[in-house]
Amino acid sequence: MTNEEINALLDYHYWARDRMLAALDRLRPEEFTQFAESSFKSIRDTVVHILGAETIWYSRWCGNPQGMLKSDAFSDVASVRSAWSELERSVRAFFQQLGEEGIERRLEYKSLNGQQHSSSFAQMLQHVVNHASYHRGQVITMLRQIGAQPPESTDLIGFYREMEKARRTVSGRTA
Repeated sequence: MTNEEINALLDYHYWARDRMLAALDRLRPEEFTQFAESSFKSIRDTVVHILGAETIWYSRWCGNPQGMLKSDAFSDVASVRSAWSELERSVRAFFQQLGEEGIERRLEYKSLNGQQHSSSFAQMLQHVVNHASYHRGQVITMLRQIGAQPPESTDLIGFYREMEKARRTVSGRTA
């Protein structure tokens, strides 16, 4: 995996996160925490799970494994956004430092249930992005269940199209 591919994956991941959070900004506080049928009991719980899983992976990469975040530590979307923005800066810096030479290096770690595993940083990064995509889909379903507006598309191809359009605009060509 090249630095360009690493950065594109991270850019997509955080672009999709930001679209999801923008949709959540429109919710009333009680909608953010109201019960919804899914893997987790509310939109907040699902979003904190996505953030928490990424936090766990980052802590493993840094050699300081942590447990899952508690949903009730996040009272609103702004508190989630703040914590996730801080984590984003750390994750981006980690992969910038890791670079192409380190991305295929393997890391020995224990899963939350105590099983020993070994994965490359490339595999783990791809997992983080894929895991978030899966649960963003659940958030969209829960938003629809409560009658709220879902985010703009978070599809990967939509991200690529938007980035290409932005590049054409910057280079003086229009779409």
